[in-house]
Amino acid sequence: MARASYAAVFRVPSFTAMWLSQVVSVAGDQLARVALAVLVFERTGSAGWTALAWALTFLADLLGGLFLAGLADRYPARVVLIAADLVRAGLVAVMLVPGLSIVALCAAVFAVQLLSAPFSAARASLLVKWLRPLGLHDLGVSVVSTTFQVALLIGLPLGGGLVALLGVPAVLLIDVATFLLSALVIAIGVRADVRMGPVAGMTPWERARAGARLISRRPKLRTLLLLACVAGFYTAPEGLAIPYAEQIGAGPAGAGWLLVANPAGTVLGNLVLARWVPQRWRLRLLGPLAIASCVVLLPSFAAPELWISLLLWTLCGVASAHDMVTQAAFVRETPEEQLGQAFGLAGAALRVAQGLGIVATGALAGLTGPAVAIGLTAAVGTVAAVVAAGAWRRASASPPAAAG
Repeated sequence: MARASYAAVFRVPSFTAMWLSQVVSVAGDQLARVALAVLVFERTGSAGWTALAWALTFLADLLGGLFLAGLADRYPARVVLIAADLVRAGLVAVMLVPGLSIVALCAAVFAVQLLSAPFSAARASLLVKWLRPLGLHDLGVSVVSTTFQVALLIGLPLGGGLVALLGVPAVLLIDVATFLLSALVIAIGVRADVRMGPVAGMTPWERARAGARLISRRPKLRTLLLLACVAGFYTAPEGLAIPYAEQIGAGPAGAGWLLVANPAGTVLGNLVLARWVPQRWRLRLLGPLAIASCVVLLPSFAAPELWISLLLWTLCGVASAHDMVTQAAFVRETPEEQLGQAFGLAGAALRVAQGLGIVATGALAGLTGPAVAIGLTAAVGTVAAVVAAGAWRRASASPPAAAG
């Protein structure tokens, strides 16, 4: 059987339109992240308010995953995608109102992020519908994940430059335009679907409970979620990039390189896993790669010089590409009619794990210093990954779901 290629994925017309909308939307999001941080700081002069605006995005991901992701199971996914883009465009436009209070600004930031959950869940649902019958689902997930990581690599530096060149209002206008363009691309290029699953008529709370029951009763889904949440340990060091770089004598420039290293490694890992590793081996490598993601950070105890730290953080990114495999396997094991809610709950759990990891590692760094804190977090993460890998090995011994 011929090995599937990325070209085959892009020959699916609706997928290509979806990908183009993602490129436009994610690019705008990365520009807006920088612009909003600058805007909040300019309005308040407070690092605390700036941090609060950032923290609200984690809370929005949690609540959106719990209560809004199920909309992708109740309504046509194409409608959910277009509506989410249009509403977010309006919310970003509100941020441009002169004299807008800081509370209203933070509320708009929160609402924009809240709508990411149903958008992501609807996109995941459509990827299954389009690509699973063609045996291209894993490659499609790889494309989506890689696109996001590339956006992280170039979006933040570009955003800083554009904010300095054009100013905050112009960059926010660009973000409004990207949401509108994304909605237009989806309206034109994504074929309509019909959706009215068993969650129709349920309240958001009932949909959240139904999704939680589904995950708790299926060993594979439980263990895949556990593997995904190991990310809370190996992504935590990114929150200490600046003080860690200072400790090893690399300064702000070194911190920038460290922040680039992990997504660059993830892009490389995604390409290798999706293109050249057969699915059966990807699933077998889930546990070992989750463990490796934490193990490679253990030498941080010694605060190695910059080039060694860059190598370690890049290798962590390469190993963390197992997240793409975890996501694809989670989708395969989830009934299509409940995919939106289950996917949203998993995303919420992942964001909580990442947020807690950053907070805990930051607090630990206040007591031990950044290098030791990163090393200790990696050590605890290694133990957690070993436990999750063992649980996955046992769960995966059960009969597999239909491949896709």
